[in-house]
Amino acid sequence: MAANLSSLLNASKALTSHLSRPDLPSVNLSLEQIEAQSRRLVSRQPGTSGDASRANYLLAQAHVDAPALANSIAHLNTQTTFSPLQALQDTDVAGYLRHAHEQNLISTIEEGRKETQEEFYRVLEDRGRRDWEAKKRRVFEQLGARVVGENKAVAEMKKSSHGKSLLSTSVGPAPSLQMQSKMMAYDHVVSELNTSRLRGTSFPIVHALIQASLSANSDSGSLQISQNFHVLSKITAEPPSLPPIAHAGAHILNTPLIERKYARAYLGDPESREAVELRRQIAKGAREALEEQYWDVVERTLQARAQEARLGGDPSVSNKIRAYVSVRHYRMGEWEDRVELVAGQPLWARLFYMIRTGHLQEALAEAMQHQVAIERRESSFLSHLRAWIESPDRRLPKPHRDQLHAAYNAHMLHSSSADPFKLALYKLMGKIDPSRRSVAGVTVTTEDWLWFQLSMVDEDEFGGLRGLSEVLLGYGERHFDGAPGQKGAKRGVWAGVLLMCGQFERAVAALWDHNEMEVEAVHLAIALAYHGLLRVPLRAETSDITPLTLSSSSPPALSLSTLIWRYIRQFVRMDAREALQYVYSVCLSADQPGGAGKEQVETAWDLVRRIIVLANTGAAWEELVGGFRPDGTRFSGAIEQSASLLKLDDTRAYNEHILERAARASEEADRVPEAIKLYNLAGDYVTVVGVLARALGGTITQPSVDDKARAVERTAADVLRHYERTNRAVGKERDAVVRLLRVREAMDAKAAGRVEAALELMESTDLIPLEADVAKITKRAEEFKDLPDALQRNLQTFLQLTMDVLAAVHQKVKASSLPEASRQTTIAMLRKKSRALLIFAGNLKYRMSPDVYSYLARLDVEIAL
Repeated sequence: MAANLSSLLNASKALTSHLSRPDLPSVNLSLEQIEAQSRRLVSRQPGTSGDASRANYLLAQAHVDAPALANSIAHLNTQTTFSPLQALQDTDVAGYLRHAHEQNLISTIEEGRKETQEEFYRVLEDRGRRDWEAKKRRVFEQLGARVVGENKAVAEMKKSSHGKSLLSTSVGPAPSLQMQSKMMAYDHVVSELNTSRLRGTSFPIVHALIQASLSANSDSGSLQISQNFHVLSKITAEPPSLPPIAHAGAHILNTPLIERKYARAYLGDPESREAVELRRQIAKGAREALEEQYWDVVERTLQARAQEARLGGDPSVSNKIRAYVSVRHYRMGEWEDRVELVAGQPLWARLFYMIRTGHLQEALAEAMQHQVAIERRESSFLSHLRAWIESPDRRLPKPHRDQLHAAYNAHMLHSSSADPFKLALYKLMGKIDPSRRSVAGVTVTTEDWLWFQLSMVDEDEFGGLRGLSEVLLGYGERHFDGAPGQKGAKRGVWAGVLLMCGQFERAVAALWDHNEMEVEAVHLAIALAYHGLLRVPLRAETSDITPLTLSSSSPPALSLSTLIWRYIRQFVRMDAREALQYVYSVCLSADQPGGAGKEQVETAWDLVRRIIVLANTGAAWEELVGGFRPDGTRFSGAIEQSASLLKLDDTRAYNEHILERAARASEEADRVPEAIKLYNLAGDYVTVVGVLARALGGTITQPSVDDKARAVERTAADVLRHYERTNRAVGKERDAVVRLLRVREAMDAKAAGRVEAALELMESTDLIPLEADVAKITKRAEEFKDLPDALQRNLQTFLQLTMDVLAAVHQKVKASSLPEASRQTTIAMLRKKSRALLIFAGNLKYRMSPDVYSYLARLDVEIAL
């Protein structure tokens, strides 16, 4: 054993033999000595206990007992974390159940917290993605609407995970042929609307939009849009058609008022009696629309399954519902579970489906036919049903409601075998348990569920329609339309849901978010504005990113002008007149209080001016703004004829807000001929000649073949002829226009080789003195600074042109076969004129560059030789 220990010691020393250094002493200490030395070193280190003391002192000032907490943590036993505070005996069943119940509550709260946190981050991500797409969409619109082709920047943007859907819709070629045909179908409706507004008559716009949506195309999306328009027609109680004015009994006082009918109730105090009645009407209209829609489902089902239905020759509602119930709930010779038979018939199901399709009187008649059998089962049901149907708003009187609640709680609430249709009837009549607004086996589709919600709405209790709106907004778009890109996802259902609960602005925005439904979104917004059911925001609250404005202190608002401009900018150049029809709709909200209405009118004026500036020139442009006939008489354009739709009551306001400001914008956009015509139409003749002078001065140096220069010259000549005949705008500016036109003629004559004519034209302008009288030349040089700026800017051009013409005439005379005496006389005259021009240029030397003066001097020398 000793040998083993000795060998082990030697082996241990050999382990570190290669690390030994002769210059360092070796250390041989036992374990006890090493531990003692370590403790001694630690005690010499400053600080650990001192730091702890200072920390305890600071925490004590904040009333924190650090040693006590440290002691509690040290003695903490985590094994008993989920154990009851007091030990439970094995026989304490009540204590165990209480503890289990508490643990279930804690775990439920924790799970709810986790789900809420996850939902928060999901909504945050979704909102961030939407904002990102909206911002990029706005950028591309500002850069020029739709971009044809693809460059490197667009390709890089497409790689962004947030930008995929945006670039596939907002960036690309012009609208497809199918999209154009759909836009044209809706354009016709807007034009008819404005025609009726000009006549002062009403127009059933929603029904017209239904027909347009059906004629555009027949896919499922368009069917959903048509259903949404149908819902709006029921909400607004709009008549399907109005008698024409030519009809003998169609007087303007007898036609129903549609335009802005609900504006006062919708835009006013939400707690007012009118607002409450409007919310009741919205719920009623939406419910009726769903009832009509379901009746169509019933008839289509009977047609598709005629053999099973066995409808026979009786077309009554009762017989159709009988057949439909058989098709839906009769299988293999037996009725479905829980379908209760009364007198051998599924009476509760029939009554429910009659009410579901809106045939309340038929339901009452059907119940009366089976009165004895019903009273044997439910003694007071018929009296409750009659009172409910006869009430104007489907609301039972309080005694009936109390009895109905008692019967429901007594033998139906906790029954597992109760007929679901009877359960639904009781809940509808008594509006029982509004927080649980669905019945298993009855509300099986989205439409059924929505109808049941609307039937349970009571404006006097549980928040009414606004409470239902909060519930539906909590579900969100994904619940109804499905996730974006999901197979089988619907489009337009969420917008229809928002319409039914009175969230009209959100409904339009929900459609606008999908590129394929932008057309429908714009026209839905116009229809809502026409009925007075659209709230627009103030200019300061309007966002450049999205047309929808949401605020915690005010109801949602939608910028109709933003929607319309983004829509019409696609075709404003090609069809400016049609674009104007949409701009007229902006003024529908002119009566909104709080300053927003006035801002809408001003925005409409601004959009009209944009259209004037952007529209293609030509005959169509003059039909837009008006013009003058060859005989000098003025004709009005499409904008002036529809000025009442823009809230412009007189010619002065039209000239000030439309023509003059559009003329300034055209001038800034370098569309000078259009600006001149607009100023002329506005009667601002002095400004017309001023713009002409500036335009001619800016194009005088351009080649004569330049289309822009020629257009300005033609416009100037036409205007000048008319003004000279009517003696308008007499003054320096008009004289400047005359002189500039003659200079252009002289330039054309010189280019054509008619140098003598060019010289005569330059002399007729009286811009440059060509007489050898130094006093007159000096005086003319002093007077030159008083000329209009268009003439002063082109001094070098005038001097060079005149000297070139003099030199050309001199060369021509020298080479001519004229008699010597005549030739010398003419040459002497030309020398005097060139000398006079050089003296004049010398007096104005500092207004020209040295190169120009050297050029003139060289030509003068050539003429003098």
